[in-house]
Amino acid sequence: MDEMEEELKCPVCGSFFREPIILPCSHNICLACARNILVQTPDAESPQSSRASGSGVSDYDYLDLDKMSLYSEADSGYGSYGGFVSAPTTPCQKSPNGVRVFPPAVPQPPPQHHLLGHPGSLPPIPRNSCLTCPQCHRSLILDERGLRGFAKNRVLEGVVDRYQQSKTAALKCQLCEKSPKEATVMCEQCDVFYCDPCRLRCHPPRGPLAKHRLVPPAQGRISRRTSPRKISTCTEHELENLSMYCVQCKMPVCYQCLEEGKHGTHEVKALGAMWKLHKGQLSQALNILSDRATEAKEFLVQLRNMVQHIQPTDGPGRPLIVTSGWGTLKENGVEFEACLVAQCDALIDALNRRKAQLLTRVNKEHEHKLKVVRDQISHCTVKLRQTTGLMEYCLEVIKENDPSGFLQISDALIRRVHMTEGQWGKGTLTPRMTSDFDLTLDSGPLLQTIHQLDFIQMKVPSAPMLQLEECCTINNSATLSWKQPPLSTIAVDGYILELDDGNGGQFREVYVGTETICTVDGLHYNSTYMSRVKAFNASGVGQYSKTLAMQTSETGQSPCDMQTLATVAWFTFDPTSAHPDIILSNDNLTVTCNSYDDRVVMGNSGFSRGVHYWEITVDRYDNHPDPAFGVARVDVLKDVMLGKDDKAWAMYVDNNRSWFMHNNSHTNRTDGGVSEEATVGVLLDFTRGILIFLINDEQQGPVAFEGIEGLYYPAVSLNRNVQVTLHTGLPIPDFYTPGEADLSGSVC
Repeated sequence: MDEMEEELKCPVCGSFFREPIILPCSHNICLACARNILVQTPDAESPQSSRASGSGVSDYDYLDLDKMSLYSEADSGYGSYGGFVSAPTTPCQKSPNGVRVFPPAVPQPPPQHHLLGHPGSLPPIPRNSCLTCPQCHRSLILDERGLRGFAKNRVLEGVVDRYQQSKTAALKCQLCEKSPKEATVMCEQCDVFYCDPCRLRCHPPRGPLAKHRLVPPAQGRISRRTSPRKISTCTEHELENLSMYCVQCKMPVCYQCLEEGKHGTHEVKALGAMWKLHKGQLSQALNILSDRATEAKEFLVQLRNMVQHIQPTDGPGRPLIVTSGWGTLKENGVEFEACLVAQCDALIDALNRRKAQLLTRVNKEHEHKLKVVRDQISHCTVKLRQTTGLMEYCLEVIKENDPSGFLQISDALIRRVHMTEGQWGKGTLTPRMTSDFDLTLDSGPLLQTIHQLDFIQMKVPSAPMLQLEECCTINNSATLSWKQPPLSTIAVDGYILELDDGNGGQFREVYVGTETICTVDGLHYNSTYMSRVKAFNASGVGQYSKTLAMQTSETGQSPCDMQTLATVAWFTFDPTSAHPDIILSNDNLTVTCNSYDDRVVMGNSGFSRGVHYWEITVDRYDNHPDPAFGVARVDVLKDVMLGKDDKAWAMYVDNNRSWFMHNNSHTNRTDGGVSEEATVGVLLDFTRGILIFLINDEQQGPVAFEGIEGLYYPAVSLNRNVQVTLHTGLPIPDFYTPGEADLSGSVC
């Protein structure tokens, strides 16, 4: 339980908590220490919204008060309250555990320890007193109740008491100011241990105190443990017991709080039920944190083993090869030095001058590795000790049988446990340094080049690792992502990505470069491509990564059962390339416009082979506009009707007739228009190089365009009088027979 000790010490005085109170920020502080760090503020600077009035104050309602605190983690150790002429700058105090706190603004009266247990007997707190949390530096203006407005943390007080009793057999006096003497008696009514001098001074056997019962300390300890649980009272209504729990305010409340309306509209639950629920949540969070602590202990063992691998041996010239969880380390520091010395001794005197320089470099590398590993051991040890302390403290809190007291601190503890568990996330339990020395001395150069002798890298790169979470296929495109293995220090000049032909054929290179992500377009639909990647440098080409299978979008057979494949592709409108006046909705499937002029929007997938069919339904059609439907190049004009330039092939239609248009040339006027709920179909056949349009499942006019080849995107132009919805993934119409497919194309 030694690690828990820091959890039980006040951040101001550095001693164990005595009469701790809970601040709205969930931190704790001794009642006496809270009085010592109070600061009186002017009336004009006291925001009423930040009064310490229980549930009416948010945990972080300190916007105005934060401006008064001038200290930070990077300051010079001094702080002051800014904005007040009467508040001089004064040095910050520092508690034994390293937390800085504000000094008292005014001289404090001598401590009256025998009155601490009676808040009503304390001297009145000045009006507009401000209390700053010594841990998070949040400030709070106290209301007329002063420190009595804060709930007492009886659970923490009980844990401190049990911890101190487990640490010492002899009970100490609780009122000695410096070195506590051994207690001789305990007052059952005051619940305080006294030595003889303090008993005579603070608990004289006369007056009302004469009726108190004094017992030996050992008997008093037993009576403390067996005493009935104290009933918590409401800080707002001191005569009412806490019996309910406000879910919204996250605090215990009494029936009078509910009747007065402060929590009348909030969700409230039984105190006992919430007590059990929060205990369960804390226990569950502790189980996860316990697993992290176990991993951290194992990780520390691995780090210490790394130190042993890097450390030199006692005997000179005796290389050490250790087998452990890290494998056989054939190139640790000792072996590297021995090999270096042997090679240098075999050379002539010219090599000896270079040998000293190389050994110095190796020693620096050796010291650097040791420093990094030792620093990580130290950091992980401290974090593990803090985690273990928090776990032991939480386990002690769970043992408490006081529901309201537990619920006062359970939310903060659950947050701390989750936060601590998150600190053991990715990378925390990964070594920052490898114990390998990836340098090899090249002894081949001639004597005239000895002065240029230096370490060179003779290793080829390791096999890259595919990042499966970033690899995907969209229609007939495949995206692959990879990275070098962790802790790899071998330089990489570039990567080679290879794919097969989608039919189990040979691999071929599709990308060579330095990037670690690549998208391959123009693949066959309904095909499974095998992909792999390897790295290279000046020493050669490394091993292949694992092979990844990538499945492109499905296809279906044509009605005549020919070898041509009718492509079934899913796509949406592309908001990134659309005109700014375009308005998209329904997951980018429905489009309209906020302008009276025609604006263009394209699909997010382009086609260059196969047979494709999609439909567009007219949701709204007002004032007989002329929407246009078709295909376009990626650089089509977006602020004119589709087909006005040479980058688009379209059919524009009104309520009575339609026309085909390309490069502002109008052809093939055909009767039959569109209206609300009409359906426009677009059939793009790359096997024949033609484009056909349909209205309400009937072909509209002859073949609209021929000689279609290259990369085309579905496109629509419309104005504010039209709204349409896109439908994709459709089979080709029954009346249409595709031509022979051209399967000779290559991956692009």
